[in-house]
Amino acid sequence: MSLPHAILTALLEKPSSGLELTRRFDRSIGYFWSATHQQIYRELGRLEAEGLIRTLPAEQPARGQKKRYEVLPAGRAELARWTAASQDPKPLRDTLLLRLRAAAVVGTAGLEADLRRHLELHERQLAEYREIEKRDFPPGKDSVQDRLQHLVLRAGIDLETFWTQWLTHALEEFAGLPGRDPA
Repeated sequence: MSLPHAILTALLEKPSSGLELTRRFDRSIGYFWSATHQQIYRELGRLEAEGLIRTLPAEQPARGQKKRYEVLPAGRAELARWTAASQDPKPLRDTLLLRLRAAAVVGTAGLEADLRRHLELHERQLAEYREIEKRDFPPGKDSVQDRLQHLVLRAGIDLETFWTQWLTHALEEFAGLPGRDPA
């Protein structure tokens, strides 16, 4: 249910074409809510059919011109309703954690190398988030929109910090396992 709300949010920030939305998902929203090009276009059609968004009139008639969308009052009301609604946290589902549990009964072959790979990925993501923070949220940038967007980024920074610390600890534990299968 959240993809339509992610799209409504992005369109309220800036009316966009489907391609522009896809690029914005790749650069920002996609860090915490991913969607494929096809999913975005399918959802745009659904949102338009439900009267929550509309296609902006073209500035000049042209064949093959990208459709740009904007949010209608009903779409803003739906997003406000959804934002205000209470939701429980989603349970954590992580295949790496499940694989660690399985390793307790079938052995650790290959797992230590994958833990190292995960650590590298999380370290890279953390560095990218810190760069974004440095670039996009300098001191004094404190409008409500800036503060809330920075809060979302801080969640990403804190999660990546957690994973890098946890993976470092997990690798230390692996090093002390008797009879482990080294990478």
